[in-house]
Amino acid sequence: MSVALPAPPVDDADVPRWTAELGLPGLVDIHVHFLPEPMLRKVWAYFDRAEHNYGRPWPITYRFDEDTRVDVLRALGVQTFAPLVYPHKPDMAQWLNSWVLDFAARTPEAVPTATMYPEPGVADYLGAALDAGARCIKVHVQVGAFDPLDPLLDPAWALIAEAGVPAVVHCGHGPLRGDHTGLDVFEQVLTAHPDLVAVLAHAGMPDYLAALGLAERFENVYLDTTMVGTAFTADMVAPLPDNWPALLVDLGDKIVLGSDYPQLPYQYAEQLRAIHGWAAADDRLGAGFLRRVLHDTPARLLGV
Repeated sequence: MSVALPAPPVDDADVPRWTAELGLPGLVDIHVHFLPEPMLRKVWAYFDRAEHNYGRPWPITYRFDEDTRVDVLRALGVQTFAPLVYPHKPDMAQWLNSWVLDFAARTPEAVPTATMYPEPGVADYLGAALDAGARCIKVHVQVGAFDPLDPLLDPAWALIAEAGVPAVVHCGHGPLRGDHTGLDVFEQVLTAHPDLVAVLAHAGMPDYLAALGLAERFENVYLDTTMVGTAFTADMVAPLPDNWPALLVDLGDKIVLGSDYPQLPYQYAEQLRAIHGWAAADDRLGAGFLRRVLHDTPARLLGV
């Protein structure tokens, strides 16, 4: 007999009630962005031109200063998050790693993270970040416009695999196709480094079925929920398959909460309502699935 789920959160203020009724101490979000202020302003400027860049507006709901953005996460009950940084050109990654390690040191809820780019010395600065405690690596194939199979990255992938920390990899074609995006491309990285713990950002959007296939085939492949199942994404990129909840039944331990906060065109609670809807749609998921997605699995991956 299935256990009734609590009502989904109606808005951000209602999220702590929902998580408490699920028996959770809070949320663990593996896909949040904090960046140096000059870089963040440029990112937000790009989203301000979203009608040109994406073909539709993309208003930023949480356009606040850094301290306020952290306070919003605390109010939501996000007890742990991975602040992800990413370069779009050479000679950025090492600087970003230094910045985000400092950010994590002064923000109790943030785990140390790092990033990388195909360039000479990538294994050296990535190794230094791992030695300094980085527990999650962001790899943005789309924004970086690089080939994840670049030989310069091979020792870096090996380092991540050896360390056993998760790499959150944006390698899908959504929201815009890149020169080197595609799950078929990243599958070759997984084949070359079978021990790599990889979290497919945005559940591989829009190739959701291919992403599930990789999670099924590779022991250490996970999918994050970032922007998945929201009305905004369904209209802009691709809706989920109609049988999505049923497809998650055997892979519920491989789905982890991600949000893309603060670059959200809707309230944080909307993502949570989408995940809640999957659990409610199939009795084989239910509250246990929600507890794993929202807390247990991402906490394990991040080592908290």
